[in-house]
Amino acid sequence: MPHQEIDLSLLKTYRAAERSSKVTTLVEGASLRKGMLFSEFLDSLPSILKADDLKAVARAVVAAGRLDKPVVIMFGGHVIKTGCAPVLAGLLKQGFITHLASNGSAAIHDTELARFGHTSEEVATQLEDGSFGMAADTALLVNDAARRAASGDEGFGEAVGAMLREENAPHVHRALVAAAHRLNIPYTLHVAMGTDIVHQHPTASGSAIGEASLRDFRIFAQTVSQLGGGGVVINLGSAVIMPEVFLKALAIARNLGYPVKDFVTANFDMIQHYRPRVNVVQRPVLSGGKGYEITGHHEIMVPLLAAAIFEYAGVHE
Repeated sequence: MPHQEIDLSLLKTYRAAERSSKVTTLVEGASLRKGMLFSEFLDSLPSILKADDLKAVARAVVAAGRLDKPVVIMFGGHVIKTGCAPVLAGLLKQGFITHLASNGSAAIHDTELARFGHTSEEVATQLEDGSFGMAADTALLVNDAARRAASGDEGFGEAVGAMLREENAPHVHRALVAAAHRLNIPYTLHVAMGTDIVHQHPTASGSAIGEASLRDFRIFAQTVSQLGGGGVVINLGSAVIMPEVFLKALAIARNLGYPVKDFVTANFDMIQHYRPRVNVVQRPVLSGGKGYEITGHHEIMVPLLAAAIFEYAGVHE
């Protein structure tokens, strides 16, 4: 006996022409052509999902500047290793970024590029013989900057930038930490003890690193307290440290009575992780604001975002 089949002739159907749909021809992208302007390229993107989100984040940065609200860029070391420091420095120079905040590795890579023109070790190879992270000249500058900050009134990131400028490092013109110092824009360093290669060296002082990084946390928290009513926080590739630092700074600001709501957050990374999602994109804007998640490689997405910001602001370097 054949197996019984369901009778599809009894299905209830409808006409697609009369159905409500989420995608229409109005949101489709336009065809591209050689030599088109970047503004035309932006307009040609499909008006849907992450293309719309990218444009929304860029517009939020421009709007924050016009409202005199902070635009905070948080980032990890991979952003520097993928060649994006000069891109961010361009935004810094034009006033689109008002605060930079990174983990220790980002400043270390930025420092090595400024001083030597190269960075990023062959970790697997050098780990075999124990030479990984043993660059004494890199450690000395960063650890001396921690001591300088702890014993004076500079921030940690500020001291690194000052020292690179004072020694006139060969490639200092492309260093993000030096550009921030030159423009008197905060670059705060948020260090987890033992995570950075400079902590492997006898020149490291736990008390100095801790004091310098804690001062930078307080500087960062002051900026966060001013975000309400149109500020922007963008996290670029920091999966743990900067999302956690941001959440604690936000708690301090709100505890002290600052009305930190109605602002924009965004997380740009190659993979979307738990902490950036909940600590940057979701929790901070529950009482007002908007959070965005955009996935892609930094070497593509950071320049694309920067170009969109310049375009919407009508600025040309």
